[in-house]
Amino acid sequence: MKRSDYINWDEYFMSVAVLAAMRSKDPNTQVGACIVGEDKRIISTGYNGFPRGCSDDDFPWDREGEETKYPFVVHAELNAILNAGGRNVNGATLYVGLFPCNECAKAIIQAGIKEVVYLSDKYNGIPSNLASKRMLASAKVAIRKFEPELDSIEIRFR
Repeated sequence: MKRSDYINWDEYFMSVAVLAAMRSKDPNTQVGACIVGEDKRIISTGYNGFPRGCSDDDFPWDREGEETKYPFVVHAELNAILNAGGRNVNGATLYVGLFPCNECAKAIIQAGIKEVVYLSDKYNGIPSNLASKRMLASAKVAIRKFEPELDSIEIRFR
């Protein structure tokens, strides 16, 4: 008889996004993304961080002040789209830890991603979040909050 305590597809793909977030060096916000094709195969992953060739030690991580991280950081969603390396993401689903900003929403729409599954919407109500939701709705990109059946998933190496 097969085991019954396996995780479902949403739990699997969101777990991959959460695991990708653990690669982020951002001291405040770690976000990961996972793009999944219609055949339930992972196309790409990404996390928030600086572009390739831009040292994590040479650019600011500050959120306030004269020089902040914001003009430099590539968000997880855009990184996942770019990391796809030209592979087709049209019709794909994007799993992401944090609801996409308006700039990432533009990239999601242009890439042809058809569904966004998110874990948190902590910026709900701010203008860029509202713009994101408006654009995604207008482009008929499905939006779904991930509602886990499990509180946690443990990864053991030994």
